[in-house]
Amino acid sequence: MHCLTRATLVLQSGCRRYTAVTCLNGVRILSRGFRNSGYNKQRGQPSNGATSGSTGDNDLYDVIISGGGMVGTAMACSLGFDPNLEGKKVLLLEAGHKKVIDKVPETYSTRVSSISPGSATLLSGIGAWEHILHMRCKPFKRMQVWDACSDAMITFEKDNFEDEMGYVVENDVVIAALTRQLESLSDQVKVQYRSRVVKYTWPRPFQAPDAIPWVQVELASGQKLQTKLLIGADGPNSMVRSEAGIPTVKWNYNQSAVVAVLSLSEPTENNVAWQRFLPTGPIAMLPLSDNESSLVWSTSHQHAEELLGLDDETFLDAINSAFWSNENHSELLETAGTLFRSALSFLMPSGTSARQLPPSVSGIGPNSRAMFPLGMGHASEYMRHRVALIGDAAHRVHPLAGQGVNLGFGDVACLTRLLSQAAFDGKDVGSTQHLLEYETERQRHNLPMMAAIDLMKRLYSTNTAPLVLLRTLGLQATNAVPPVKEQIIAFASK
Repeated sequence: MHCLTRATLVLQSGCRRYTAVTCLNGVRILSRGFRNSGYNKQRGQPSNGATSGSTGDNDLYDVIISGGGMVGTAMACSLGFDPNLEGKKVLLLEAGHKKVIDKVPETYSTRVSSISPGSATLLSGIGAWEHILHMRCKPFKRMQVWDACSDAMITFEKDNFEDEMGYVVENDVVIAALTRQLESLSDQVKVQYRSRVVKYTWPRPFQAPDAIPWVQVELASGQKLQTKLLIGADGPNSMVRSEAGIPTVKWNYNQSAVVAVLSLSEPTENNVAWQRFLPTGPIAMLPLSDNESSLVWSTSHQHAEELLGLDDETFLDAINSAFWSNENHSELLETAGTLFRSALSFLMPSGTSARQLPPSVSGIGPNSRAMFPLGMGHASEYMRHRVALIGDAAHRVHPLAGQGVNLGFGDVACLTRLLSQAAFDGKDVGSTQHLLEYETERQRHNLPMMAAIDLMKRLYSTNTAPLVLLRTLGLQATNAVPPVKEQIIAFASK
C-alpha cells in the first residue's frame, strides 16, 4: 500500500513542531515532530544556539551520512554510483579511523556476517563484491537447523545443492572493500574520518528569511555543516535517532553471544551453516574455509563469562557437546516426533531431507574468544523531516537468523532507489513524500522478519514439554513442505 500525501499541515505550538500527513486512502495519519525546544517567538529564530544565515555553500551538502560502518559506507557508495544522483554533494562522517586492508591477515576475525544473495547483489552493483572475492569470503550452500530437545530439524538449500544460499564474510573485509570503492568516488562522495558529531540542529517552521532551512551538523572540531538530508547510520545507540526524538521499542534478551574462530578436526568441503537450538540459546557454526569455522553461541551472561574463562581444551569439549549431546532429549517427545515424521514422510516423500552430522572442532584461534550483549530494538519511525534512519539505527535483531546486516543493506537499496527517482523527477532529496515511502516499504519487510526472529528465540529458549512438542511438530511440518521452505528462503535472501 503506497501512501500518497493529500495534505500536509505544519503547526507551531510552544516548543514542538508537528507535521500532520493525511493520506488519500484515509488510513495513514502521521504526526511528525522534533521535540527540541527553543523557538523565540519575538525574533522568529531558534534560541538553542543555531546561527542564522548560511555557513557557506561549500558546507552545504545534499546528503550527509552519519556513521561509517558497513551499512553507512554502503549507503555512501550506493549514492555515489547512482547516475541520477551525479552532481549531488554527499558526505560520509565516521568517528573512527579509515579501515584499509593492504594484505589479508592470516588469522580470521571473530566478527563476521552472513551475506544474503540480495546483499551480495547490492555490493556487486557498487563494485565492492569484486574486492571481497579478491580478499576472502566463504559461500555456503546448505543450512541445517535442529532442536537439542528432540530430533526435529529443518534444512534449507537451493536447486539441489548447486546455488549458494549465502556467504560468510568478515566485517573488516566488507568495510575495507567499500572503503576502496569510496576512494574511486572522491569527486562525488567526500569522507571525513575521526569526525565526531556533538550536536544536530533541526530546521523549524516559520523561520526568518535568513534562518537555516536545513539540518545543521556540528562536529567536535567546531566545524558546522548543513545538509538537505541527514541519514542516520550510527548504530543501535544512534545519536541521530535520539536527538530527533524518534521513539524506539527495545529490550535486552539477558543473553550474550560468545564468538570465536574454530579449527575443524579434519578438512572438509565445509559449505554448510549449522545451528542448534539449546534451552539456553542457539549455537551456530558458520564456514570460513575448508579448515575453519566461526562460532556464535548465544547464552546467558553468566554462562558466556564462564565459557570465556575456560581453558581451550574444556572450551572445545563444551562446543562439541553442545552440537552432539542428546542429554536434553525426552523419550516421550522423541517417540511423538518420530511418529509424526513417519507420517509426513509417507504423505510428503519429496519433502524429506537427510540429516547431516556437524564437524567436530579441535582447535581455537589465538585470542579469538569474545562476547557481546544481545537485544532487540526497533524505531517506531524511520524518518522525520529531512532525516532517515538505516541499519541498526532503525532496527536491531538477534543474530540467530543472520539477518542483521542484510536488513541494513536492504534499507540502502530501497532508500537509494527512492532518492534516485526523486532526483530524476527534480524533487528535493529531503522531502517527506519519498522518505515516507521508504519507511512504509522497509517496515513492511523488516517488521515481519523481526517478529519471526523474536518469536523463534522465545519459542526455543525453553525445555517445557508442551512447547517442545509444539515446535517439534511445527519444524518437521515446515521441513516436509518444500514450497514453504522456498518462500522462507526467498524472503530471507532479499
